[in-house]
Amino acid sequence: MSAEPQIFTCPMHPEVLNVGPGRCPLCGMSLEPLVKSEMDDVGTVELKWMYRRFWGSVPLSIILLLSSQIKLSFLSESSLRFGQALAAAVVVYLLSWPIHKWAYASLKNRYLNMWTLIGLGVNAAYLFSLFSTFFPKAIPVEFLDRGNVPNYFEAASVICTLTLLGQVLELKARASSGASIRGLLKLTSDKAWLVQQDGTDSPVNLSSVQIGDVLRVKPGEQIPVDGKVIKGFTTIDESMLSGEPIPVEKRENDKVNAGTLNTNGSIDISVEVLGTETLLSRIIEMVSAAQRTKAPMQRLADKIASYFVIVVLLIALSTFIFWGLNSNQNSWGFGFINAISVLIIACPCALGLATPMSVMNGTELGAKKGVIFRDATAIEMLSKIDTIVIDKTGTLTKGKPVVTQIVSFAQYSEVEIASVAVAANTLSEHPLARSLKAYSIENSLSIPNTKGFEAIPGYGVRVFIGDQEILVGNRDLMEEELAHFNRTLVETNFGKTEMYVAIDKKVIGVIFFEDALKPTTLEAARQLKVMKKKLFMATGDSLAAAQKIASLVGIEQFKAGMKPATKYELIRDLQADGKKIAMAGDGVNDAPALAQADVGIAMGTGSDAAIEAAEVTLVSGDLNALAAAIRVSQVTVNNMKQNLWFAFGYNGLSIPISAGVLYPAFGLLLSPTIASAAMSLSSVSVILNALRLRKLTIY
Repeated sequence: MSAEPQIFTCPMHPEVLNVGPGRCPLCGMSLEPLVKSEMDDVGTVELKWMYRRFWGSVPLSIILLLSSQIKLSFLSESSLRFGQALAAAVVVYLLSWPIHKWAYASLKNRYLNMWTLIGLGVNAAYLFSLFSTFFPKAIPVEFLDRGNVPNYFEAASVICTLTLLGQVLELKARASSGASIRGLLKLTSDKAWLVQQDGTDSPVNLSSVQIGDVLRVKPGEQIPVDGKVIKGFTTIDESMLSGEPIPVEKRENDKVNAGTLNTNGSIDISVEVLGTETLLSRIIEMVSAAQRTKAPMQRLADKIASYFVIVVLLIALSTFIFWGLNSNQNSWGFGFINAISVLIIACPCALGLATPMSVMNGTELGAKKGVIFRDATAIEMLSKIDTIVIDKTGTLTKGKPVVTQIVSFAQYSEVEIASVAVAANTLSEHPLARSLKAYSIENSLSIPNTKGFEAIPGYGVRVFIGDQEILVGNRDLMEEELAHFNRTLVETNFGKTEMYVAIDKKVIGVIFFEDALKPTTLEAARQLKVMKKKLFMATGDSLAAAQKIASLVGIEQFKAGMKPATKYELIRDLQADGKKIAMAGDGVNDAPALAQADVGIAMGTGSDAAIEAAEVTLVSGDLNALAAAIRVSQVTVNNMKQNLWFAFGYNGLSIPISAGVLYPAFGLLLSPTIASAAMSLSSVSVILNALRLRKLTIY
């Protein structure tokens, strides 16, 4: 059975899809795999191929440069020129053949780009020199330089050599910029230990493992799947996903993720997620996809670039005509060489690399800190936000509330009330439901069977035990469903979350929960305030619980008892007031607000619905990562702006100089050789500036 063909795409134009490797028909940039693989070696192969072309052209270009400057008495003028023509042909048309292929493609596709300018400049220089070599008497006197027929073989060769060098540097930078994805891919394993019914284990290939199987993970091994610990205790190094260096304790009922490292204990895990649906696989895909997207400022640069090449061609033509008509001697030759310099030095390769290189390295910097950006727009937008709306449970707090008290209002005992609540929440993924399940295990509760489960987002759940209707949820649910519910039925237990239990429209008791702050919440809130970000807490919890957490964290504005719709409306109202809003949450009920916010930020420890609705995912579910995400976005956007200034500023200064505006006053000109060197250096400056992002320290 043959393997499916691999799809490749362009980093600058993600709409371009191609079966197999190649070059983008729009910009000429090398295509890369749409779906990353640890075994991908296309970039490495092309880099080696370009290395050989570059190093093959270097000695020939040096010889051509020296022979054009030094008089060789043992060679006749005609022999020298024929030798130069041959050596230049090897460099220009054999070793640098891809340049001409890409230039032709730009003309064929009617999408003028950097290769259009380089191709025109190189071919004009070489073909003019070749013509003058074979037909020197046909060259007009205006092209002659002090009576000699001009020769630009060395210029054409050096331009090609430096262009090849630029390609080597670009390919090398892009290869190194994919290091984080390759590092994540190496975390995947295709082996596992399957636990048999008798408790023994045997090695199996991961492809044969199914959801529900039990796998054993031994000390020093990587977790092969997403699952839940059902036996054992250990500490897991999750730094490769979350960026947090401190190992996390894992015991029964705790979740573990593929790619993380089991450090000391042996654990058995129940398989819940496999293959491309694991958190690791989704992170790899999100990072890859983000690197292929365009920031809004890149779209502006693309629009400018679409007219830029035509403007450069007109400037080059104007330069040729102006100097041909106005120079005293060698007028048309003088104009010709200046026009070639304009074509070469104005090459917009630095402009094309400016933001893609920043996005690529910025997303990698974020991935190292456990911050996953969905696209380049999210990076740019996050740098502009001024207000952060934060959910409470699972975001500010650990999201692992514990039962602290059970109050009975009828003939039911605390154990019976808890059993009914646990039964009703068997299919729920709410943090309170998980807390109840843990409570039932600790207390060995007998759980009755239920039917007709119905989740009521923002309120609670409804089920049936036999013919009895069971309602379990907050006060709002009781007021909505019970005609005679008394809000003063129970005295508020300040700072604790209430869960009411009702049978056949009658409240039988209330369960109190308490959820502790995450250890990093206070420091993260302090950092966000230092960054002048306004914090606003929006929670579905009770007013008392909201007040307690808000006072501990130092959040001045908050709203309690919020439903999915009211959270969404809150975001919309704040936006109507001109605020740039980021919403951070982890639950299904946060999804509408996350989608409405300018930037939705999901906790990687939260629900799939929240992650799908958000533009940014904090793998660790830690607010420290939110502060890191904002800093990453700020330094990445600043890097984009710096690169665009490099690109536009370089062209703004170099094109007039190449056209000869300084020649009348200062006698200053740029030869095509110097122009090609400057063109390559402009790309290098953009690449090196973008690579700085990988070494920045984000606290």
